[in-house]
Amino acid sequence: MYTNAAVIKSLSAFGAAAIVACTFSAGDVIAEPREVSVAYQVSTQGLDVNKPAGALELYIRLKNAAWYVCTRTNRVGLEPLPDADACTEKALGEAIRAAHVPLLVQAYLEKHSLAQAAAHGIVVPVQLAAK
Repeated sequence: MYTNAAVIKSLSAFGAAAIVACTFSAGDVIAEPREVSVAYQVSTQGLDVNKPAGALELYIRLKNAAWYVCTRTNRVGLEPLPDADACTEKALGEAIRAAHVPLLVQAYLEKHSLAQAAAHGIVVPVQLAAK
């Protein structure tokens, strides 16, 4: 039986890259499931996340990376996730939270609700919460 869990990690958006990872458990013939982490590096090169356009571009890159690791990284012996959308949202939310970039949070809130942000532990600046 296969079980699945999602995990995301992100370096500061000011660093060289953000890391998106999704964890899959596999245990085809093995009694105990094994966890396999799939990571995808997202470049922040050429982005100024202190400007709305740069933060939006980073949001798009993180969203695409989260989707990729949750849907396209099937390996031999791994079953596709039963809910790739939930994995993608969790991975994206955790990356946004870990980045600690207010304009990135703002880009996230353009497509997501405050409740979704809270569910992923994203700290929303008071100015954005009031909008």
